[in-house]
Amino acid sequence: MPKTVQIRDIDDEVYASLKRHAAAAGTTVPELLRREASRLASRPSLEDWLARTRRRSSSVTSAQVLEALDEGRGPWPDAGR
Repeated sequence: MPKTVQIRDIDDEVYASLKRHAAAAGTTVPELLRREASRLASRPSLEDWLARTRRRSSSVTSAQVLEALDEGRGPWPDAGR
């Protein structure tokens, strides 16, 4: 059975922003919030995600990850400028 949720004391600026987001999506504020609540509820908690991630094995070492990050970032800027 569907439930109703009421949010009180939302700042005017926050509500105005929600209205803009809803208008841009071609929907109403309640529908926007309903979609966002569904999206949030479907995501795992941070604790669940971390536990699941820790169980995964990988053949990539920390050194390889750091090397790839350094390569992607490029050389350090000249500190003597």
